[in-house]
Order: sequence, then structure tokens, then C-alpha cells
Amino acid sequence: MKTSIKKIGNPISTAIIISGLAICAGLYFFDIVDLKVTAILLLLFLFIAKSIHIADQWEKAVVLRMGKYQGLRGPGIFFIIPVIDQIDKYIDQRVRVTDFKAEQTLTRDTVPVNVDAVVYWTVWDVEKAALEVQEYEKAIFYIAQTGLRDIIGKHELADILQDRDKIAEDLQKVLDHNTNPWGITCQNVGIKDIIIPQALADAMSKEAQAERERRARVILGTAETEIAHKFSEASEQYSENPVALHLRGMNMLFEGLKEKGSMVIVPSSALDSMNLGAMGGLVSLSKANEPTKTNNE
Repeated sequence: MKTSIKKIGNPISTAIIISGLAICAGLYFFDIVDLKVTAILLLLFLFIAKSIHIADQWEKAVVLRMGKYQGLRGPGIFFIIPVIDQIDKYIDQRVRVTDFKAEQTLTRDTVPVNVDAVVYWTVWDVEKAALEVQEYEKAIFYIAQTGLRDIIGKHELADILQDRDKIAEDLQKVLDHNTNPWGITCQNVGIKDIIIPQALADAMSKEAQAERERRARVILGTAETEIAHKFSEASEQYSENPVALHLRGMNMLFEGLKEKGSMVIVPSSALDSMNLGAMGGLVSLSKANEPTKTNNE
């Protein structure tokens, strides 16, 4: 749209045409010049207006003279020879963005995926972009889409999901190889989204869940093994030191009885071996003799 408006005219050309029409009409109305001179003046104003063009700061105008490449003009105001010269196009040299996608593309392990990507590119040589390719924007889109499909077909699904940066880097190299002869460079390629079939996504989710459960069971089994090993070492220590076993039993009994209302079941063999019966009776008697708190307290 912007290019078509510039081909029609610019503010300076429009002002010259309007001023020329007003001057010619006034001169003819007051009989200062005749109709022939008025027509000549009007053509002169039109010639001047058609020779003036303006290119924005980020643009270059491609000028052709009798169909042959003449050169580049701009940015700013510049002049051409009407009829002989023409402006073929204005080329934007800013960084531009192109979205593209590869739909239902099979990976190396025959999984259909949809991949959305974006490429940032710029024209660094306006002359090549104007002379070497007709519609470089459309060409970049198709090259990017085709290159993305080829790269997807060479990689398995796991590689695509895990190595997005590597996929983007390979695609950028493909784009640079094809667009550099046109004076265009692809600065960056990004993978926006990778969509896989829902059934496959559910299966992968279940597989990941099963893997997490397996790891949890392995960790639990390892912990049980370590605990059993420690218990084995402790039993060896207790078997060689009965006093330590006696003290351990007294500590266990104390921990069980120190809470009010608690009941501890101890094997009779332990009571006999560690003389815990008399000690348990003394503890129970001391608890029974504790003063009872009234509700008013």
C-alpha cells in the first residue's frame, strides 16, 4: 500500500501540481497568457512534480532508465527524469519478520508434527535484491517452509523436542545459503511451537509418569537396603555389648511412656533380659501418684 501511494505522488509533488493549476488558472482567467501558454506551463509544472520523489530513511528506491538499471536513490528527496526514468520499487532495509509453518510433516521415526517458526531477515544489498529475485518476501517464505520440512524429516521426534535451538540453527544456515546471493541475510530463526498428535502426547505423558514411579521405587529400595545395612551393623554392636542393648531398651521404653495415655507393648523376653518389668512398674506407679488437676484449675 505504501509503495503504491509513493508511485502516485508525494506531498511536494502534490503541492507543486496544486500550485501550478492555481497559477495557470489565474493567468488564463486574467488574460495574461493564452490557452497554449497555459497548457505549456501546466505541462511544465507536471514535469517538475513527476521528477520529485521521496524515500524514507530506511528505504532505497530502485531507478530504471528505459528499462535498464540506473541506480539507487534515497533516503530523502531525489530527482528523476520523467518518462525516461521510472521507479521500480522501494526496498525496505529494516529487519522484517516472516511467520511460516510445516504442517503434518513426518519425522525420521514417522511421527506427524506441526511446527510453527519465525525468521528475522533483512536486505543488506538492495541492488541484488532488486535484480536477482522477483518477489523475495515470498521466496524467503517458501524456502523457510521447505527447509523446515527437510530438517524435520532428518530428525527423530525426541531430537526435535529437546534440541529446538539446534533445529533453528540448522534452518538458519539453510536460509543464509539460499538468500545470501540475493543480498538478504537471515539473522535469527526461532521455533515457536511444536504440536504432536494428542494420542501420542498422552502416551508420552504416561511413559514419563511410569518412569518417575520406577525411579521412586528404586530410591525407596535403595533406602531400605541402607537401613537394613545399618540395622545389621547395630545388631553386631548390641550382640557384643549387652549394656548398650540394655540402655537402648530403657530409652525406648521411656520414650513410649513419657506421653500421657500411651501404651507400650514389650515382649516378655525383653522384660526379663533387661529387667524392664520392675522399671515399668515404677514408672506406672509414679504416673498414678501424680496429682490430678481439677477443672477449675
